[in-house]
Amino acid sequence: MTKRRSRGDGGLHWDESRQRWIASLTVGYTPAGKRIVKKASGKTKTAAKEKLKEIIRDYEDGLAIAPSDYTVERAVIDWLTYGLTGRDPRTVESYRILCDKHVIPALGKRKLRDLSAEDVDRWLADKARTLSTRTLQIIRSCLNRSVKRAMARDKVKRNVVELCAVPAGKAGRPSKALTYAQATAILTASEGSRMHAYVVVSLLTGARTEELRALTWDHVDLEGTPDTAPPVPSHVAVWRSVRAGGDTKTRKSRRTLALPRRCVDVLRLHRDEQRREQGDMWRPDGLVFASAAGTPLDASNVRRAFRNVVRDVPGLDPAQWTPRELRHSFVSLLSDNGIPLEEISRLVGHSSTAVTEAVYRKQIRPVLQAGAVAMDRIFEGGSEP
Repeated sequence: MTKRRSRGDGGLHWDESRQRWIASLTVGYTPAGKRIVKKASGKTKTAAKEKLKEIIRDYEDGLAIAPSDYTVERAVIDWLTYGLTGRDPRTVESYRILCDKHVIPALGKRKLRDLSAEDVDRWLADKARTLSTRTLQIIRSCLNRSVKRAMARDKVKRNVVELCAVPAGKAGRPSKALTYAQATAILTASEGSRMHAYVVVSLLTGARTEELRALTWDHVDLEGTPDTAPPVPSHVAVWRSVRAGGDTKTRKSRRTLALPRRCVDVLRLHRDEQRREQGDMWRPDGLVFASAAGTPLDASNVRRAFRNVVRDVPGLDPAQWTPRELRHSFVSLLSDNGIPLEEISRLVGHSSTAVTEAVYRKQIRPVLQAGAVAMDRIFEGGSEP
Protein backbone atom coordinates (compact mmCIF):
# COMPACT_ATOMS: atom_id res chain seq x y z
CA MET A 1 0.00 0.00 0.00
CA THR A 2 1.36 3.44 -0.99
CA LYS A 3 2.45 5.52 1.98
CA ARG A 4 0.33 8.65 2.50
CA ARG A 5 2.26 11.93 2.08
CA SER A 6 2.60 14.09 5.19
CA ARG A 7 0.54 17.25 5.63
CA GLY A 8 2.23 20.14 3.83
CA ASP A 9 4.11 17.85 1.43
CA GLY A 10 1.46 18.25 -1.26
CA GLY A 11 -0.15 15.60 -3.39
CA LEU A 12 1.04 13.53 -6.36
CA HIS A 13 -1.26 11.42 -8.52
CA TRP A 14 -1.62 9.98 -12.03
CA ASP A 15 -4.25 11.58 -14.28
CA GLU A 16 -5.45 8.90 -16.69
CA SER A 17 -7.30 11.30 -18.98
CA ARG A 18 -4.27 13.57 -19.41
CA GLN A 19 -1.71 10.79 -19.20
CA ARG A 20 0.38 12.91 -16.88
CA TRP A 21 1.47 13.01 -13.25
CA ILE A 22 -0.20 15.86 -11.34
CA ALA A 23 1.45 17.64 -8.41
CA SER A 24 -0.76 19.78 -6.15
CA LEU A 25 -0.40 21.79 -2.96
CA THR A 26 -2.88 23.78 -0.89
CA VAL A 27 -1.35 27.25 -0.62
CA GLY A 28 -4.13 29.13 1.15
CA TYR A 29 -7.80 29.93 1.31
CA THR A 30 -10.05 32.53 -0.29
CA PRO A 31 -11.99 34.98 1.93
CA ALA A 32 -14.96 32.64 1.44
CA GLY A 33 -12.99 29.72 2.88
CA LYS A 34 -12.39 27.91 -0.40
CA ARG A 35 -9.02 26.21 -0.79
CA ILE A 36 -6.46 27.69 -3.17
CA VAL A 37 -4.65 24.79 -4.83
CA LYS A 38 -1.51 25.27 -6.87
CA LYS A 39 -0.97 22.53 -9.50
CA ALA A 40 1.73 21.45 -11.91
CA SER A 41 2.20 18.43 -14.13
CA GLY A 42 4.92 16.27 -15.66
CA LYS A 43 5.19 13.41 -18.11
CA THR A 44 7.08 11.38 -15.52
CA LYS A 45 6.67 11.01 -11.80
CA THR A 46 10.16 12.42 -11.27
CA ALA A 47 9.35 15.54 -13.33
CA ALA A 48 6.13 16.07 -11.38
CA LYS A 49 8.05 15.71 -8.08
CA GLU A 50 10.46 18.43 -9.19
CA LYS A 51 7.53 20.70 -10.02
CA LEU A 52 6.06 19.96 -6.61
CA LYS A 53 9.34 20.91 -4.94
CA GLU A 54 9.25 24.26 -6.76
CA ILE A 55 5.70 24.89 -5.56
CA ILE A 56 6.67 24.05 -1.97
CA ARG A 57 9.76 26.28 -2.21
CA ASP A 58 7.67 29.17 -3.51
CA TYR A 59 5.13 28.55 -0.76
CA GLU A 60 7.83 28.76 1.88
CA ASP A 61 9.16 31.97 0.25
CA GLY A 62 5.71 33.53 0.35
CA LEU A 63 5.18 33.28 -3.42
CA ALA A 64 2.69 30.47 -3.50
CA ILE A 65 0.00 32.36 -5.41
CA ALA A 66 2.40 33.50 -8.14
CA PRO A 67 1.51 31.74 -11.38
CA SER A 68 4.41 29.76 -12.80
CA ASP A 69 3.67 31.12 -16.28
CA TYR A 70 3.72 34.80 -15.22
CA THR A 71 5.93 36.44 -17.85
CA VAL A 72 7.74 39.75 -18.13
CA GLU A 73 5.17 40.75 -20.74
CA ARG A 74 2.31 40.22 -18.31
CA ALA A 75 4.13 42.20 -15.63
CA VAL A 76 4.70 45.11 -18.01
CA ILE A 77 1.11 45.07 -19.28
CA ASP A 78 -0.22 44.98 -15.70
CA TRP A 79 1.92 48.01 -14.82
CA LEU A 80 0.83 49.94 -17.90
CA THR A 81 -2.81 49.10 -17.17
CA TYR A 82 -3.00 49.63 -13.42
CA GLY A 83 0.23 51.28 -12.27
CA LEU A 84 -0.02 54.66 -14.02
CA THR A 85 -3.25 55.97 -12.57
CA GLY A 86 -3.38 59.75 -12.59
CA ARG A 87 -0.58 60.18 -15.13
CA ASP A 88 -0.98 62.36 -18.18
CA PRO A 89 -2.43 60.26 -21.04
CA ARG A 90 0.45 61.35 -23.27
CA THR A 91 2.96 60.04 -20.73
CA VAL A 92 1.13 56.72 -20.52
CA GLU A 93 1.05 56.44 -24.31
CA SER A 94 4.76 57.25 -24.52
CA TYR A 95 5.58 54.50 -21.98
CA ARG A 96 3.33 52.06 -23.82
CA ILE A 97 5.07 52.70 -27.13
CA LEU A 98 8.52 52.25 -25.58
CA CYS A 99 7.50 49.03 -23.85
CA ASP A 100 5.89 47.63 -26.99
CA LYS A 101 8.94 48.47 -29.08
CA HIS A 102 11.86 47.76 -26.76
CA VAL A 103 10.90 45.80 -23.62
CA ILE A 104 8.31 43.22 -24.63
CA PRO A 105 9.91 42.00 -27.90
CA ALA A 106 13.25 41.35 -26.18
CA LEU A 107 12.22 40.08 -22.73
CA GLY A 108 8.46 39.56 -22.83
CA LYS A 109 8.42 35.77 -23.24
CA ARG A 110 10.78 35.17 -20.33
CA LYS A 111 9.08 33.91 -17.19
CA LEU A 112 9.43 36.65 -14.60
CA ARG A 113 10.74 34.25 -11.98
CA ASP A 114 13.50 33.20 -14.41
CA LEU A 115 14.55 36.72 -15.39
CA SER A 116 18.16 37.28 -14.32
CA ALA A 117 20.37 40.32 -13.93
CA GLU A 118 22.47 38.96 -16.81
CA ASP A 119 19.39 39.00 -19.05
CA VAL A 120 18.78 42.65 -18.23
CA ASP A 121 22.46 43.59 -18.63
CA ARG A 122 22.61 42.00 -22.09
CA TRP A 123 19.36 43.65 -23.10
CA LEU A 124 20.54 47.11 -22.04
CA ALA A 125 23.94 46.63 -23.71
CA ASP A 126 22.23 45.66 -26.95
CA LYS A 127 19.88 48.64 -26.83
CA ALA A 128 22.78 51.00 -26.03
CA ARG A 129 24.00 50.59 -29.61
CA THR A 130 20.93 52.32 -31.04
CA LEU A 131 19.28 54.31 -28.22
CA SER A 132 20.33 57.42 -26.34
CA THR A 133 21.24 57.26 -22.66
CA ARG A 134 18.02 59.06 -21.75
CA THR A 135 15.87 56.53 -23.64
CA LEU A 136 17.78 53.69 -21.98
CA GLN A 137 17.01 55.21 -18.60
CA ILE A 138 13.31 55.37 -19.44
CA ILE A 139 12.94 51.80 -20.72
CA ARG A 140 14.97 50.45 -17.79
CA SER A 141 12.68 52.44 -15.45
CA CYS A 142 9.59 50.96 -17.13
CA LEU A 143 10.90 47.42 -16.62
CA ASN A 144 12.05 48.19 -13.08
CA ARG A 145 8.69 49.58 -12.04
CA SER A 146 6.86 46.68 -13.68
CA VAL A 147 8.90 44.11 -11.77
CA LYS A 148 8.66 46.12 -8.56
CA ARG A 149 4.87 46.12 -8.85
CA ALA A 150 4.86 42.37 -9.51
CA MET A 151 7.14 41.83 -6.51
CA ALA A 152 4.74 43.78 -4.28
CA ARG A 153 2.01 41.36 -5.39
CA ASP A 154 4.04 38.22 -4.67
CA LYS A 155 4.63 37.34 -8.31
CA VAL A 156 8.42 37.19 -7.97
CA LYS A 157 10.93 36.98 -5.13
CA ARG A 158 13.16 39.93 -5.95
CA ASN A 159 13.68 42.68 -8.47
CA VAL A 160 16.83 41.88 -10.45
CA VAL A 161 16.43 45.03 -12.58
CA GLU A 162 17.53 47.17 -9.64
CA LEU A 163 20.90 45.39 -9.75
CA CYS A 164 21.60 46.61 -13.30
CA ALA A 165 23.09 49.97 -14.20
CA VAL A 166 22.24 51.89 -17.35
CA PRO A 167 25.13 51.93 -19.85
CA ALA A 168 26.06 54.97 -21.90
CA GLY A 169 23.89 55.05 -24.99
CA LYS A 170 24.25 56.44 -28.45
CA ALA A 171 25.17 60.11 -28.52
CA GLY A 172 22.12 62.24 -29.20
CA ARG A 173 21.81 65.55 -30.96
CA PRO A 174 23.83 68.04 -28.90
CA SER A 175 22.02 71.05 -27.54
CA LYS A 176 23.12 74.38 -28.90
CA ALA A 177 22.41 78.07 -28.65
CA LEU A 178 22.13 80.94 -31.08
CA THR A 179 24.88 83.53 -31.18
CA TYR A 180 23.89 87.17 -30.84
CA ALA A 181 24.05 87.61 -34.63
CA GLN A 182 21.96 84.48 -35.24
CA ALA A 183 19.42 85.49 -32.59
CA THR A 184 19.07 88.91 -34.20
CA ALA A 185 18.57 87.26 -37.59
CA ILE A 186 15.89 84.95 -36.17
CA LEU A 187 14.01 87.90 -34.67
CA THR A 188 14.13 89.71 -38.00
CA ALA A 189 13.06 86.65 -39.99
CA SER A 190 10.04 86.08 -37.74
CA GLU A 191 8.64 89.58 -38.28
CA GLY A 192 5.30 89.50 -40.05
CA SER A 193 4.62 85.85 -39.13
CA ARG A 194 2.34 84.39 -36.48
CA MET A 195 5.47 83.17 -34.71
CA HIS A 196 6.98 86.62 -34.21
CA ALA A 197 5.58 87.32 -30.75
CA TYR A 198 6.28 83.75 -29.64
CA VAL A 199 9.92 83.91 -30.79
CA VAL A 200 10.50 87.30 -29.13
CA VAL A 201 8.99 86.29 -25.78
CA SER A 202 10.69 82.88 -25.75
CA LEU A 203 14.12 84.27 -26.60
CA LEU A 204 13.93 87.31 -24.32
CA THR A 205 12.38 85.65 -21.23
CA GLY A 206 13.66 82.04 -21.43
CA ALA A 207 10.21 80.58 -20.76
CA ARG A 208 9.72 76.91 -21.65
CA THR A 209 7.69 76.06 -24.72
CA GLU A 210 5.07 74.25 -22.61
CA GLU A 211 4.77 77.35 -20.41
CA LEU A 212 4.25 79.70 -23.36
CA ARG A 213 1.67 77.44 -24.99
CA ALA A 214 -0.40 77.59 -21.78
CA LEU A 215 0.08 81.33 -21.18
CA THR A 216 -3.14 83.38 -20.94
CA TRP A 217 -3.67 87.11 -21.22
CA ASP A 218 -4.82 87.38 -17.61
CA HIS A 219 -1.27 86.42 -16.62
CA VAL A 220 0.27 89.17 -18.74
CA ASP A 221 0.51 92.78 -17.49
CA LEU A 222 1.77 95.07 -20.25
CA GLU A 223 1.25 98.28 -18.29
CA GLY A 224 2.66 97.60 -14.84
CA THR A 225 2.13 100.08 -12.02
CA PRO A 226 4.96 102.62 -12.26
CA ASP A 227 3.41 104.97 -9.69
CA THR A 228 3.58 102.55 -6.76
CA ALA A 229 6.45 102.25 -4.34
CA PRO A 230 8.31 100.25 -5.38
CA PRO A 231 7.06 100.47 -9.00
CA VAL A 232 5.90 97.24 -10.63
CA PRO A 233 7.19 96.79 -14.21
CA SER A 234 5.37 95.13 -17.07
CA HIS A 235 5.54 91.42 -16.38
CA VAL A 236 4.35 87.93 -17.22
CA ALA A 237 3.27 85.39 -14.59
CA VAL A 238 4.61 81.98 -15.59
CA TRP A 239 2.29 79.94 -13.39
CA ARG A 240 0.89 77.33 -15.76
CA SER A 241 2.03 74.81 -18.37
CA VAL A 242 0.49 72.20 -20.63
CA ARG A 243 1.60 69.44 -18.26
CA ALA A 244 -0.88 67.19 -16.45
CA GLY A 245 -2.80 69.28 -13.94
CA GLY A 246 -1.70 72.51 -15.60
CA ASP A 247 1.10 73.19 -13.12
CA THR A 248 4.65 74.14 -13.99
CA LYS A 249 7.49 71.63 -14.16
CA THR A 250 8.71 72.29 -10.59
CA ARG A 251 7.66 74.49 -7.70
CA LYS A 252 10.37 77.05 -8.48
CA SER A 253 9.32 77.12 -12.12
CA ARG A 254 6.31 79.15 -10.97
CA ARG A 255 7.75 82.64 -11.33
CA THR A 256 6.91 86.18 -12.39
CA LEU A 257 9.24 87.74 -14.96
CA ALA A 258 9.64 91.39 -15.85
CA LEU A 259 9.15 91.89 -19.57
CA PRO A 260 11.82 93.57 -21.70
CA ARG A 261 10.55 96.61 -23.59
CA ARG A 262 10.72 94.74 -26.90
CA CYS A 263 8.44 92.01 -25.53
CA VAL A 264 5.92 94.61 -24.34
CA ASP A 265 5.78 96.31 -27.75
CA VAL A 266 5.47 93.03 -29.64
CA LEU A 267 2.79 91.63 -27.31
CA ARG A 268 0.68 94.77 -27.69
CA LEU A 269 0.75 94.42 -31.46
CA HIS A 270 0.08 90.67 -31.14
CA ARG A 271 -2.94 91.29 -28.89
CA ASP A 272 -4.41 93.84 -31.28
CA GLU A 273 -3.93 91.49 -34.24
CA GLN A 274 -5.48 88.61 -32.32
CA ARG A 275 -8.55 90.70 -31.49
CA ARG A 276 -9.00 91.66 -35.16
CA GLU A 277 -8.93 88.06 -36.38
CA GLN A 278 -11.40 86.69 -33.83
CA GLY A 279 -14.45 85.31 -35.56
CA ASP A 280 -17.53 83.32 -34.62
CA MET A 281 -15.47 80.13 -34.24
CA TRP A 282 -12.93 81.70 -31.87
CA ARG A 283 -12.55 79.83 -28.60
CA PRO A 284 -12.60 82.22 -25.62
CA ASP A 285 -9.77 80.51 -23.71
CA GLY A 286 -7.71 83.69 -23.47
CA LEU A 287 -4.53 82.06 -24.77
CA VAL A 288 -1.73 84.43 -25.74
CA PHE A 289 -0.36 82.05 -28.36
CA ALA A 290 -3.16 80.20 -30.10
CA SER A 291 -4.19 78.88 -33.48
CA ALA A 292 -6.27 80.93 -35.92
CA ALA A 293 -9.36 79.53 -34.15
CA GLY A 294 -8.11 80.30 -30.63
CA THR A 295 -7.36 76.67 -29.83
CA PRO A 296 -4.18 75.60 -27.98
CA LEU A 297 -1.05 75.10 -30.03
CA ASP A 298 0.41 71.62 -30.24
CA ALA A 299 4.15 71.16 -29.82
CA SER A 300 4.44 69.96 -33.40
CA ASN A 301 2.64 73.10 -34.64
CA VAL A 302 5.14 75.33 -32.86
CA ARG A 303 8.10 73.27 -34.04
CA ARG A 304 6.97 73.38 -37.67
CA ALA A 305 6.26 77.12 -37.59
CA PHE A 306 9.60 77.86 -35.93
CA ARG A 307 11.50 75.87 -38.54
CA ASN A 308 9.74 77.86 -41.25
CA VAL A 309 11.22 80.97 -39.64
CA VAL A 310 14.70 79.41 -39.42
CA ARG A 311 14.49 78.52 -43.10
CA ASP A 312 14.73 82.24 -43.93
CA VAL A 313 17.97 82.70 -41.98
CA PRO A 314 21.12 82.13 -44.09
CA GLY A 315 23.52 79.58 -42.63
CA LEU A 316 20.99 77.82 -40.36
CA ASP A 317 19.58 74.37 -41.13
CA PRO A 318 15.89 74.24 -40.06
CA ALA A 319 16.13 70.50 -39.33
CA GLN A 320 18.80 71.19 -36.70
CA TRP A 321 16.88 73.75 -34.63
CA THR A 322 13.88 73.47 -32.32
CA PRO A 323 11.92 76.05 -30.26
CA ARG A 324 13.47 74.85 -26.99
CA GLU A 325 16.83 76.14 -28.17
CA LEU A 326 15.50 79.68 -27.85
CA ARG A 327 15.63 79.01 -24.10
CA HIS A 328 19.18 77.69 -24.44
CA SER A 329 20.06 80.87 -26.33
CA PHE A 330 18.54 83.00 -23.53
CA VAL A 331 20.86 81.32 -21.02
CA SER A 332 23.88 81.62 -23.31
CA LEU A 333 23.35 85.32 -24.05
CA LEU A 334 22.93 86.15 -20.36
CA SER A 335 26.06 84.18 -19.47
CA ASP A 336 28.04 85.90 -22.23
CA ASN A 337 27.04 89.25 -20.75
CA GLY A 338 28.20 88.47 -17.22
CA ILE A 339 24.89 87.65 -15.51
CA PRO A 340 25.63 85.48 -12.41
CA LEU A 341 24.64 81.82 -12.54
CA GLU A 342 22.37 82.25 -9.49
CA GLU A 343 20.34 84.91 -11.30
CA ILE A 344 20.11 82.85 -14.49
CA SER A 345 18.89 79.87 -12.46
CA ARG A 346 16.09 81.97 -10.94
CA LEU A 347 15.08 83.39 -14.32
CA VAL A 348 14.73 79.99 -15.99
CA GLY A 349 12.89 78.51 -13.00
CA HIS A 350 15.39 75.88 -11.89
CA SER A 351 15.33 74.45 -8.39
CA SER A 352 19.06 75.10 -7.95
CA THR A 353 22.14 76.31 -9.79
CA ALA A 354 23.29 72.68 -9.98
CA VAL A 355 20.36 71.95 -12.32
CA THR A 356 21.22 74.95 -14.46
CA GLU A 357 24.85 73.89 -14.70
CA ALA A 358 23.88 70.30 -15.60
CA VAL A 359 21.30 71.22 -18.24
CA TYR A 360 23.06 74.21 -19.78
CA ARG A 361 26.70 73.37 -19.14
CA LYS A 362 27.58 74.05 -22.78
CA GLN A 363 25.85 77.43 -22.80
CA ILE A 364 27.21 78.75 -19.48
CA ARG A 365 30.65 80.29 -19.43
CA PRO A 366 31.39 80.82 -15.74
CA VAL A 367 34.04 83.36 -14.81
CA LEU A 368 35.13 83.02 -11.19
CA GLN A 369 36.08 86.56 -10.23
CA ALA A 370 36.30 86.43 -6.45
CA GLY A 371 39.97 85.37 -6.43
CA ALA A 372 41.04 88.07 -8.88
CA VAL A 373 39.17 90.76 -6.95
CA ALA A 374 40.77 89.64 -3.66
CA MET A 375 44.28 89.54 -5.16
CA ASP A 376 43.85 93.04 -6.61
CA ARG A 377 42.90 94.26 -3.15
CA ILE A 378 45.78 92.47 -1.45
CA PHE A 379 48.43 93.53 -3.93
CA GLU A 380 47.32 97.08 -4.51
CA GLY A 381 50.77 98.08 -5.68
CA GLY A 382 50.09 96.68 -9.16
CA SER A 383 52.71 94.89 -11.24
CA GLU A 384 56.33 94.59 -10.15
CA PRO A 385 58.81 97.13 -11.56
